[in-house]
Amino acid sequence: MIAYGFSEYGGPETEYFLDIPIPDPGQGQLLIAVHAAGVNPADWKVRSGNRKDTVQTQLPAVLGREVAGTVVQVGTHTDGFSVGDEVFGSTAAGHGGYAQYTVLNAANAAAKPESVSFAVAATLPVAAGTAYDALDQLALHKKDTLLVLGAGGGVGSAALQLARADGISTIGVASASKKDWVNSLGATFVESGENFTDSLARPVDGIFDLVGGDTLRAAAAHTTPGAPIISVADPVLAASLGGSGVARDRSAAAFTRLAELVASGVLRPHIESTFPLERAGEALAAVESGHATGKVVVEVS
Repeated sequence: MIAYGFSEYGGPETEYFLDIPIPDPGQGQLLIAVHAAGVNPADWKVRSGNRKDTVQTQLPAVLGREVAGTVVQVGTHTDGFSVGDEVFGSTAAGHGGYAQYTVLNAANAAAKPESVSFAVAATLPVAAGTAYDALDQLALHKKDTLLVLGAGGGVGSAALQLARADGISTIGVASASKKDWVNSLGATFVESGENFTDSLARPVDGIFDLVGGDTLRAAAAHTTPGAPIISVADPVLAASLGGSGVARDRSAAAFTRLAELVASGVLRPHIESTFPLERAGEALAAVESGHATGKVVVEVS
């Protein structure tokens, strides 16, 4: 099969197409024909070596961690799935999503509703799933105010939508080019920059951080007493401020709930662009540039 990955840690020059055998699903696993794969900042961070202490990778490695497709083989002792089922989920350890086929653990896969496209389903496990888990940890109440740092991307925009659905007021900090997008999600837009906290009218009741560093430190000084802080970008700093990183669920139940939220119209993942597998490198470059609004997806024919 054809897949897209990298040969060693480094920049985009380490990426290339691989011709590798179709994998066999193990116990409790599914082999799927990939129809779409979500592209995330974590993909290039793994390739660059930034995650090698936390993400075990055997080189060469296939990129991508969230996919949607059709089950073509079911491993032993795997209940609830059959060949032909349309599913989505997180790729199993040692497998990637930018490929014609990949393997999912059945425990980390869910049925794709007919009304949800493969492309949209492929954006749920990492981006929307991270936002969903973070909001669960933040445990804010109706009429509380949530500040999202880095609100213009896939994770941040999902957090704004999910929070609003729960009756939580939202403030999204992002670059000026993403103002209309953030406002369209019902959030108050604040332009990122050194003095962004000057635009905060009052202390916020919780922070979801996708930026880290001085931005998170400045925001933490504008919270109500005991306000929870959850950070994807800088969990160490968040911990020093009394917060934490995101404890990911990745269960079939959590993914099923996300799909239900999409099917019901509560969550509307925004796909900015799609690329065929043959242009997977361009897809990753678009995300690595930091200018993508919403999600980038690789589609596999």
